Amino acid sequence: MSPYYYLQILFFASEVALLIFKRSKNSGEKNNKDRRSLLILWIVIFLCFTIGPYSSAYHIWVLGDYTIIEYIGMAICILGFAIRWAAVIQLGKMFTVDVTITDEHNLKTTGRYKIVRHPSYLGLIMIIAGFGLCTDSLLSFLIILIPSFWAINHRIKVEEQVLIAEFGEQYINYKKRVSKIIPGIF
Repeated sequence: MSPYYYLQILFFASEVALLIFKRSKNSGEKNNKDRRSLLILWIVIFLCFTIGPYSSAYHIWVLGDYTIIEYIGMAICILGFAIRWAAVIQLGKMFTVDVTITDEHNLKTTGRYKIVRHPSYLGLIMIIAGFGLCTDSLLSFLIILIPSFWAINHRIKVEEQVLIAEFGEQYINYKKRVSKIIPGIF
């Protein structure tokens, strides 16, 4: 079995672990703040990971030497895992898969959060882009990446509304200084 498939298994296992172990303890509060953005994100990613590789079977817009492209894609995935999990670990108890603010929350602006506001989503986008490259099809890459990026960006907007409501000017000033997910660009 290709290392690509092991990475996919690792990705989905790690995301399921986050869903199980990093849920908010306050279930009444999360639904009206989350606005179902987690559900939207997972549906979009599932559909992209289903349709994208299927479309690569038609060999439309092949990217090049499959072995090289696959290794580049896997390297991007691994780097994405490292960035995502480092962000999760840095936030510790404050990281939840739900859009929730607890009494223990403070605005994190150090470490990776000094470089981008949402490093865990940067890591997730890199993982998704890496898997898209592993299909060796530009069409599949775009099918996997574009809707996933849209869903992640939607999720970020939901989170940022909550962060502005909680931290006010402190978060607004942070937004002005630090890029959303791509340093210096976006």
